[in-house]
Amino acid sequence: MRIGLYGGSFDPIHNGHLSIVRGALKSGAVDLVIVIPTARNPFKRGKNLSPAPYRFYMTKEAVEGENKVIVSDCEFFMDGISYTVNTLRHLTAKATMTNLLKEEGISDKKAAEAHDFFWLCGSDILTSFDKWYKADEIISMVSLLVASRPGETIDIDSERIRLGKAFGHEIPVLKFDIDGVEVSSSDLKRRKKFVDIPQEAKDFIKEHALYSYSDVWEAVSDDAANKVLDFAIELYPILKKKRLLHTINTGLLSAHLALNNNADVDKALIAGVLHDCAKELSEEEQRDMAARRSGDTFTDFKLLHSPAGATMAKEKFGIEDEEILNAITYHTTGRGGMTTIDKIVYLADKIEPARTYTDLSLMRKTAETDLDSAVRMCLKSVMGKFDKQGRKHHPLTNDFARDMGLV
Repeated sequence: MRIGLYGGSFDPIHNGHLSIVRGALKSGAVDLVIVIPTARNPFKRGKNLSPAPYRFYMTKEAVEGENKVIVSDCEFFMDGISYTVNTLRHLTAKATMTNLLKEEGISDKKAAEAHDFFWLCGSDILTSFDKWYKADEIISMVSLLVASRPGETIDIDSERIRLGKAFGHEIPVLKFDIDGVEVSSSDLKRRKKFVDIPQEAKDFIKEHALYSYSDVWEAVSDDAANKVLDFAIELYPILKKKRLLHTINTGLLSAHLALNNNADVDKALIAGVLHDCAKELSEEEQRDMAARRSGDTFTDFKLLHSPAGATMAKEKFGIEDEEILNAITYHTTGRGGMTTIDKIVYLADKIEPARTYTDLSLMRKTAETDLDSAVRMCLKSVMGKFDKQGRKHHPLTNDFARDMGLV
């Protein structure tokens, strides 16, 4: 097969991206396109890039109905910066590509045959392509399949000749026509006006309040931002889609609430992002990790992931700060003497943007100006649910309720 490979940040994915995918297929130059949301973009690090799971799942939802299009998560399983050459080494390897195609329902015979690979890109890439990391190796693995827009200002043929001289040999550059869509991901984020993007992406952005926390990225340290972006990638194979997006949502909301309450933004962000990290481990693993953190304080299976998560945060993610570990440990039950960070993570877990189990509008509004009142509302709601179900409150929850004046 002739396979087009299309990498990018897709932050967010927009109609210009889809125009390239559709144009390549329409041209007949490729039989299939594999879209590859980058995990760690070498040109956009830290605060300039949304967490990789957001971008991957948004892209996947946006191309769900596209024929002959696959979205690959291969970069989540690769170490280091996502240089194109490393992605191509991995993805074009026969065993890797065969398995990927078979998983997508392509017949064993067709998946295992030899394939020709094409790197999809806009014409603007050509002007700097010879400066890419190990560009000579890239063109040994793929041909460049370049989109030509109406009114194109870059002469693709001239650039092909220039690159040939730069590399000392002719390089494979093919071009195809696409509809012109003037849209920029960075401009969309800056203006927060999400036009010219597929409806599925709009819905995803709204559900997760994806670009609503610019205040957080401005306030958080570079070190914490980069740690959290890496944590999100490391959590991808550990947590299913819904849980992973929930825990990242919780982290960003926690950091936002920390800003509003003069609390440590870095700690709130990290605690929130890691609060459910152990949620989908086996019961045996959770019990072992919970016991190491809290002895026999937590025995109910539904609560084990909290202390287990603190153990995992320490042992797997290198978190030593006790304030962060405590916020993770007590995010389900609360405790007496809750710190501001404890309260923030407890609340954010229950009211993050994708939560829809009840009407949370008043609680969310209150949280913006009065943390304790919002926490009190949340705790009262949780305890009321337990009462209706005939379930006992954990002793730590009773201590928390007394502190908050509910008992």
